[in-house]
Amino acid sequence: MTATSLSKGANLAVDAPAVRVELVWSAGPGVPEVDASALLLTAAGRVRDDGDFVFYNQPRHTSDAVRHVGKQGGAGTAAGVTTDDVEVDLRTVEADVDRIVLCASADGGTFGQVPGLSLRLLDAGTRAELARFDMTAGTETALVGGELYRRQGKWKFRAVGQGYASGLAGVATDFGITVDDAPPVSAPAAVRPTVETPPTPPTPPAPTPPAAHRAPAPPAAPAPAPSGAGPRLTKGEEHLPVDMRKRLSLRKEQVAVSLSKHGAAGATARVVLVLDASGSMSFLYSKGVVADVVERMAAVAAQLDDDGEMQAWTFASNPARLPDLRLGELPEWLRLHVRVGEISLFRRGRKKGLHPEQVDMRAVGIQNEEQKVIAEVRAFVRDNPATAPTLVLFFSDGGVYRNAEIERELREAVEEPVFWQFVGLGRSDYGVLERFDTLPGRRVDNVGFFAVDDIGTVPDPELYDRLLSEFPSWITAAGRAGIL
Repeated sequence: MTATSLSKGANLAVDAPAVRVELVWSAGPGVPEVDASALLLTAAGRVRDDGDFVFYNQPRHTSDAVRHVGKQGGAGTAAGVTTDDVEVDLRTVEADVDRIVLCASADGGTFGQVPGLSLRLLDAGTRAELARFDMTAGTETALVGGELYRRQGKWKFRAVGQGYASGLAGVATDFGITVDDAPPVSAPAAVRPTVETPPTPPTPPAPTPPAAHRAPAPPAAPAPAPSGAGPRLTKGEEHLPVDMRKRLSLRKEQVAVSLSKHGAAGATARVVLVLDASGSMSFLYSKGVVADVVERMAAVAAQLDDDGEMQAWTFASNPARLPDLRLGELPEWLRLHVRVGEISLFRRGRKKGLHPEQVDMRAVGIQNEEQKVIAEVRAFVRDNPATAPTLVLFFSDGGVYRNAEIERELREAVEEPVFWQFVGLGRSDYGVLERFDTLPGRRVDNVGFFAVDDIGTVPDPELYDRLLSEFPSWITAAGRAGIL
C-alpha cells in the first residue's frame, strides 16, 4: 500500500493484518513529556472495563490484540525525534470492540509546545508506512490523534486530531472512564470505568496511569455547570412532543458539557444551518439521516442562542434560504423542509403539492456549488449584525470541486465574526475544506472540518465534541484580532 498523507477527518481502508501506530515528535528542552495510549470501545462508544485502557503501566490488553510498545529515540537522536508506539493485531480484536481510539497526553506543558507532532500508521509486519497525519495544537494537554474502526466487516483508519484542554481526564470521561480526584497525599489517583452498581468490597487498585491522567481530574459525572454555562431554557421548547423534548434536554446538557470542556462555558452564538441537497444526498434524506442531523443541531442552537430560532439554507447548483427553524415548530419544520432533498422533487413537471413556504427544488438543481451558499450566508451576516458571533454548521457528502472559489470566499470571511464548521457525511472529495487547517496567510483559523462514515452511529457527546472543539479557540483568537 502506498503511504497516504491524511488531513483531519480523512480516512482510508486498512488491509494490513496488524498495524503499528507511531506518535512522533521532536524532544528537547522545554518540550513536555508525551505518552501514547489506546481505548477499546464498543459500538456504544464506551469501554467495557478497566482492561480496555492500554498505556505504559498497563501495556497489554487481555486479548493480546493491543499493546503499548513504548518510546524509542529521544533528545540524543537526530533532531531529537521520539516515538511512542501502540501496536494492534486487527485479526484478534474481540468482536464486540467496534473502535480503537488512539490518544496522546502531554505532561508538564501543552501540545502547542511539542514540535513536529504527527501520527504514523505502519504495517506492523513490514514496517511500511501506510499513512501519516501531521497535527497542530495549542493549549490542549490531550489529543485523540486517530482511530481504527470497523466498517462492513473491514478495518479503516481515520485522522481525528481532536484536542482537549481538560487533559486526558477529559478524553477518558467521554469514553466511560471515571478519574478519581487526586488524594491529598502523593499516591497517584486511579483510573477506572464508571460502574453504575451498588458499592462492593475493596478491590486491588488499578495500575497507576501516566501523570497526565492524574492532572486535576473531573468527578465521575459532570459537576454542576457554572452560572450561565448549563442548559438554557429555550423559547418554544415547551411546545415540543414529550419524547422530542426529553431528547432536546439531554442533548443541551451534552452541548453545555462540551463547551465547558473546551473552555467556553456560557458562550453564546447565532447558529446557522446549511444542508447539502445535491443529487448524491437523496439517499441520506430518504433514510431520515438528514432529519436526525437537524434535530441534533437544534440542540446546539438551543444551547448557544436562547431565542428559539435558527437560520437555515439548502443548496446544490444554487442556494435557497429555508424558513427560520423555530424550536417549538421543529416537528412541522422537519416535515415541510427536510423533504426538499428527496429526489422526487427533482422530477420535471409543474410545481405541484408544495406548501407556500417550501422551496421548489427545480430551481436549486443537483450539482455542488458550495461557494454560492457561503457567499449568501456571508451577506446575511453582514446585513443582520448581531452582538454574538455566528457559528455555521455546514453538512455535505462531498463532491467539492469549486476549490478556488470556496477558498476565496472563506479567506475573505476571515475578518468576519463567523466560524464555519464543515461536516462530511461519508463520501469523499471534500477538496479545500480538508486543507483549511493548514492553509497559511490567515490571521485566524475560521474553518473546522471533520468527516464521518455514518453520522447516525456517532454518539451525541462525541458529535458535539467534534462540532465544538475548534469554535472556542476561534472565539479567543478572533477577540484578540479585533474581529469580535
